[in-house]
Amino acid sequence: MKTLLLSAFFSLALGVVLSFNATVHAQEAGNPPVDGMPIPPGGFYNFSNNLNQIIQKAALEAKVQGVLLVSYVVTAEGKVEKVEIIRSLCPNCDEEAVRVISNSGIWTPSKKEGKSIVKKMTLQIGPIQF
Repeated sequence: MKTLLLSAFFSLALGVVLSFNATVHAQEAGNPPVDGMPIPPGGFYNFSNNLNQIIQKAALEAKVQGVLLVSYVVTAEGKVEKVEIIRSLCPNCDEEAVRVISNSGIWTPSKKEGKSIVKKMTLQIGPIQF
């Protein structure tokens, strides 16, 4: 009985480890390394500060706190497309985030092996707290 329990435990542990390794490799294969991330006009620091100020103002008016998650795609030409809210904060905050990101201009695209590539981005705004 003891041998059977030990055998079952080690089989389960090995299965979990193998499953974990497969997940990690699948994620790495889906997101190959790049030479550089996309950069908005004026740099990411200015872009994120501007966006945070706009969202904080909208959140204060709506009296909401929390985190807003947005995904978007920067094309090989530097255009921002497919802006989507992943985690909503409030309708006005969501609209402002989509507006600011969509109208952020032409970005310096991500590169891989010296060639511009399409890159999907996820941006966390917040936490917004008062």
